[in-house]
Amino acid sequence: MDKPTLYQQQDTLTRYLRDPDHCAPPAGMDVTRAQVYRDLVFSNLSSLLSGTFPVLVKILGDGEWRSLVRIFLRDYRAQTPKFGEIAQEFVAFLASEPLALSDGTWPPFMVELAHYEWVEMALQQSDAEPLRASDAALLLDRPLQVSPLAWPLAYGWPVQLVGPDYQPDTPPLQPTLLLVRRSEDWNVRFSELSPLAWRLLQRIREFPQLDGRAQLEGLAVEAGMVGSLEFIDSGLALLRQMHGEGVIGIAA
Repeated sequence: MDKPTLYQQQDTLTRYLRDPDHCAPPAGMDVTRAQVYRDLVFSNLSSLLSGTFPVLVKILGDGEWRSLVRIFLRDYRAQTPKFGEIAQEFVAFLASEPLALSDGTWPPFMVELAHYEWVEMALQQSDAEPLRASDAALLLDRPLQVSPLAWPLAYGWPVQLVGPDYQPDTPPLQPTLLLVRRSEDWNVRFSELSPLAWRLLQRIREFPQLDGRAQLEGLAVEAGMVGSLEFIDSGLALLRQMHGEGVIGIAA
């Protein structure tokens, strides 16, 4: 019988490291040494991910968390070589609705909770620059932009409330609208958004050519408040608040 090639040996070892319950280590390899590699790979991956998803880890418990990490290691093929991006790959894996997680025993909010926890790390590591300082007096007269360090997010589950002591079975009727932003001190801050505030940020991204007044007038049309000066005044106050927090600015 031909001696296995180096590639074949590496492939066999990789299969074993990913799925030791169903794959054997390469023939001739010391079993104890293979088990050391197996445990190191799993432990390092679990440790890397648990730092990003602490709430999910607490909810699942050690046994279920280890099972989830094993399924990820076994079934998923990450596209990045960077350790800092493995958590994003993990979120993408969960969102892909893998067959191995379709048995219904996992928390129904797991995908959204994982994304919510990942966002904090993603903003911490982002290379994006904050918006340049601009004059708030021009908010109505110039096109606006949303800071790349401010993310308006919509979830079906109240992810900011979920934890070991609160695990809802069904989502609420209204979505959870959040703003996640990195402030000047590099802290990531989470706040809830009203539906109108969330939609305003969405509109600024959808219609970047519109000035602030046109954005508020368009929002008034959507809200059934056409011609309401009070609505425009309230909208301007919201724009000024978000401008002061660095969430929006005058487009370059």
